[in-house]
Amino acid sequence: MTLQRSETRTRRLGAPAAVAAGGAAVAAALYLRDPHRPGAYGICPFHAATGLWCPACGGLRALNDLTHGDVLASLSSNLFVAPLVVALAIAWAGWVSRRWRGVDDRMIVLSRAATVAVLVALAVFTIARNTPWGSALAPT
Repeated sequence: MTLQRSETRTRRLGAPAAVAAGGAAVAAALYLRDPHRPGAYGICPFHAATGLWCPACGGLRALNDLTHGDVLASLSSNLFVAPLVVALAIAWAGWVSRRWRGVDDRMIVLSRAATVAVLVALAVFTIARNTPWGSALAPT
């Protein structure tokens, strides 16, 4: 028995729908429970062990600020989060479009060069936010 076109499309859109639901659940949790309160979501193990800021430190506070529409506060908590959210939204929309047209692929596929560029940018960001001259990049 062959599937009808709408049933096939529904199956293809299952993964993007699940990703959207997960993202909405995370956004709702961060909207409702403020990570600006110490201990609200635990601690960063890297920061606890080393006293240094990892590239994700401040990320939950940044996402919370975005859910409240405060982009500047988000950028002060973690400079990478707002652009990452925009990039993920664009990637998700493209994924939905491709799945709608019948292309069965993943949401994000980075080339080796793009992967290296992202990792280098995160390393530079991490080093900078842990130095006196880059302390403005540390989470607030």
